[in-house]
Amino acid sequence: MRDLEGITVVSLEQAVAAPHATARLADAGARVIKVERPEGDFARGYDSLVHGESAYFVWTNRGKESVALDLRKPDDMALMRAMLSRADVFVQNLAPGAAARLGLGHDALGADNPALIHVSISGYGEDGPYRDQKAYDMLIQGESGLLSVNGTPEGAARVGISVCDIAAGENAFSAILQALYARMRTRLGRAIEVSLFHTMADWMNVPYLQAHYGGKVLPRLGLRHPSIAPYGAFACADGTQVLLSVQNDREWRALCGKVLFRPDLADDPAYATNIARVARMAEVEAFVAPALAGIDREAAIQRLTAAGIACGRLSSLADLSHHPQARHLTTDSPTGPVQMMDRGVRHVGEGGPLALSVPSLDQHGASLRAEFLPEEDVRSARR
Repeated sequence: MRDLEGITVVSLEQAVAAPHATARLADAGARVIKVERPEGDFARGYDSLVHGESAYFVWTNRGKESVALDLRKPDDMALMRAMLSRADVFVQNLAPGAAARLGLGHDALGADNPALIHVSISGYGEDGPYRDQKAYDMLIQGESGLLSVNGTPEGAARVGISVCDIAAGENAFSAILQALYARMRTRLGRAIEVSLFHTMADWMNVPYLQAHYGGKVLPRLGLRHPSIAPYGAFACADGTQVLLSVQNDREWRALCGKVLFRPDLADDPAYATNIARVARMAEVEAFVAPALAGIDREAAIQRLTAAGIACGRLSSLADLSHHPQARHLTTDSPTGPVQMMDRGVRHVGEGGPLALSVPSLDQHGASLRAEFLPEEDVRSARR
């Protein structure tokens, strides 16, 4: 898919959120020029588990060109400005205010390139009392209230992936697409601000509304659900666990008759409605647990599925690797090909994902300088 072919993106980026947004643009066919510090995006060093490469970096940087710039140097800043003068989108996730101090704020760049879409990604936004506070993913999980609803009754638990960074990156991607569409009518760019905090605060709207208007503060319940029962993980005879969710009273009756073999429970007023079951969650789970504990997981899956009960497996990462529903893509990296999970979006009838490569640091520096900054411009910048 090359829907964004002809769109040039220059991204002064590091870590996860901004690289994730621009990786989505590269997936859609945009040309993405990744500007790194001379020492490289520090995400290159998060780990070395993908035959020497960082898993984070491989995932969020396929399909990009890399140039290493020290923007304190006139030659490097001249190249940066030259690229931005011809860019459609500029993405940056420096500290708030840092891009403007470099002369790379929206007002300064928009004067030279009015069609430029200028995207700033930060922890808390470009203003407000927390503007300058460092904002790593776990900190935003805490500040946004996410950790208040995630975990077990014994304590909070960090969501095991960089959910705030990823969500902010997806927000930036959708905002850029919206701005590109608007530019078709107005021929003008715009300034876009995306923050990790506001992204997660938006995602927290259901528990926020329940607490703000209903006075109901949701407890941390692990794999249970505060509003649905039975819902969660149950042990099977082979040492695995099966996940199930009973969404309505009709399904509860089916569970009682076809899985628990207790049809008498179906219309018992103490358990017949979801509200009643939530109020007696431990009792309900005590009915379900022994019915599944005596059979292997696959037998439990078959029995639940036959009864029309939503169910699944508590998969390991090894299970995911071999999951029959999984789709994979292969991308090149400086140390060899990498197979990873495919996008969650498929454009039907449009072929598979583009064959994209992960760049080495400054891999495209020389070619970009030759393209955007002819020798006479370099000499002028040095004067």
